[in-house]
Amino acid sequence: MTTLLTLISILLWWVLYSSIGALFVAIVAWSVLRWAERCAVVFNRTYLACLMWCMASMLIGYAVAVQSGNTHPPYTAMLASPLARGAMVLSMCIGVVALWRLIPRIDAHRIRPASACMAVAVITVIAFGVVRSLA
Repeated sequence: MTTLLTLISILLWWVLYSSIGALFVAIVAWSVLRWAERCAVVFNRTYLACLMWCMASMLIGYAVAVQSGNTHPPYTAMLASPLARGAMVLSMCIGVVALWRLIPRIDAHRIRPASACMAVAVITVIAFGVVRSLA
């Protein structure tokens, strides 16, 4: 019973932290996509795409931390590893696909893949700067 409750607690916190992070990511992505598309995009779908991307990125980041044996600060050695760089590229690819497939413009057309790439690149630069300053 304790194991089941622990698993449920882990899943709830994973979703909660992902949704908090996805809100900030969605605000940035929504702004970049409005600028890149020169058209309004749907914010709730932007949030959904960013939530899926954040949940996948947290799983990937946790897997990299466990694989490198670096689950406690400082994370500088983990960030410099090729495995973490590969995980960042994988996360960016997941982000581009999620944004491109899930976000419609207000005129019901899908956003362009180049706009999704631009939004993911801006978000990754901001996230990498934040993580680098904390590590």
